[in-house]
Amino acid sequence: MIPYVRREKLLEIVSQKEIIYIPQLLELFEDTSESTLRRDLKMLSDAGYITLLHGGAAKLKPGSTVDLPIDDKLTLHQDKKEKIASYAASLVHEGDVIFMDASTTVLPMINDLKGKKITIVTASASLLSMINDENITCIVLGGELVMKTGSIVGSMTENQLSSMFFDKAFVGANGFSQQGGVNTPDYREASKKQLVRQNSKEMYLLMDSSKAEVTTFCRVFDLHECAIITDAYHELLENFLSYTVV
Repeated sequence: MIPYVRREKLLEIVSQKEIIYIPQLLELFEDTSESTLRRDLKMLSDAGYITLLHGGAAKLKPGSTVDLPIDDKLTLHQDKKEKIASYAASLVHEGDVIFMDASTTVLPMINDLKGKKITIVTASASLLSMINDENITCIVLGGELVMKTGSIVGSMTENQLSSMFFDKAFVGANGFSQQGGVNTPDYREASKKQLVRQNSKEMYLLMDSSKAEVTTFCRVFDLHECAIITDAYHELLENFLSYTVV
């Protein structure tokens, strides 16, 4: 397991436990040494995600959003994300007004949207450097920039979204589970996604299969409210409004 993936999984596990101990993590990461896990935990602690406790334990740091930087996340499950994004882009037609959020599964859509005369509304600062097509009109929402994820959030963002309406919306999230529904560690992201869904004729959730059975801080949607595009079958998909496996 590559370090980025392992650390993301560690964050997911810590976020679901009040306190977790090294021996428990060793059982979950059978092919990883204790020294490697301790080094990963120290890095996550130094980054401000978790708090290390005496006795080889860790817990989520209060206020942590359990989200890796966008440069790290772009390297995770890249092939799967590109397949999901390519299929999603095929659903976009000439003249559509679409919303794209800052998800690293949504961003690769831009590669397959070139040449289409469409309007993109986005809350992603990262998307700006990826667009190089005169056919595409891009509207970037204002608000607070979360540097780590490249996402724009806050009351200003939501005020603008409240007066915008979309043919299709493409969003991501950090996990989906029976208990947590579709979820995110950031309440501001949850609020933004809910508003986008309300103002969209069609909304698609783009999530790779590593997000199955993951529960983070905030429920965004119930599973039955969403159409999901993913890369592998999971029994939880039967609970969605509809699903597509690519």
